[in-house]
Amino acid sequence: MVKKSELKKILNLNIVDILNRCELENKLKLPRIKCNVVDKIDYIASYSNLCEYHKTDNTCLAFYEYDLKFDGIKGIYNSIYYNDVSNLKKFKDRFKGVKYAISPDYSLSGDMGLDEQIYRISKARRVSAWLTLECDILVIPNFTYSDELYFKLSVLGIEDTEVIAFGLKGSLKERGETDLLIKAIAYAVDNLKKLKQIIIYSDSIYDQKIIDLFNYAISHEIQIVIPNNKLKLNNLRLKNKRGTV
Repeated sequence: MVKKSELKKILNLNIVDILNRCELENKLKLPRIKCNVVDKIDYIASYSNLCEYHKTDNTCLAFYEYDLKFDGIKGIYNSIYYNDVSNLKKFKDRFKGVKYAISPDYSLSGDMGLDEQIYRISKARRVSAWLTLECDILVIPNFTYSDELYFKLSVLGIEDTEVIAFGLKGSLKERGETDLLIKAIAYAVDNLKKLKQIIIYSDSIYDQKIIDLFNYAISHEIQIVIPNNKLKLNNLRLKNKRGTV
């Protein structure tokens, strides 16, 4: 006879500890994420750049890089899911003092089935909840998508947020990607009725070009914020260097 206290462990239901502490949306039971307007974010540090987590007093952590950097066998989600106490402590130590984070960006692809799309969005929501509940971090929902058929998945559980984030790294190289981004912006603005602010991660040094892409949001009086990041500053230095040659 299995003791009730051991049932959660042997059935691998550790994630219930997080879900029971969250408000869940109705359709897929994803943890709800809500962020009010944040006026002070001035730098975005990538997950891999640990030395930059506190570059400024208002640095925001982001996960806009290859998934394997943060989602390996010993990654954040698996550590939560399997209740890897030792690994979770390492993550808590890693994130100590971090004020803001953008919800993890688990890559989506149009080649994935609906089940995998939902799974990866679910992972992002669950990790976001853990970051808030266990690390006291204010999490900004990341608007992620593979194509417009799945936009509706991106808004589940973030309906009440005032702030979202878009990661533009690598998404402006082809016209089709830019067109899809513009559609995603419009969908977010039209369906997130409380939206007031969009935080943008971009390695482009041409802020005005980025702002132009978000014209639909601006026309709805939504504030656009483009903090600095390492790649952007490196690109700016390269441009300035070439300009002096």
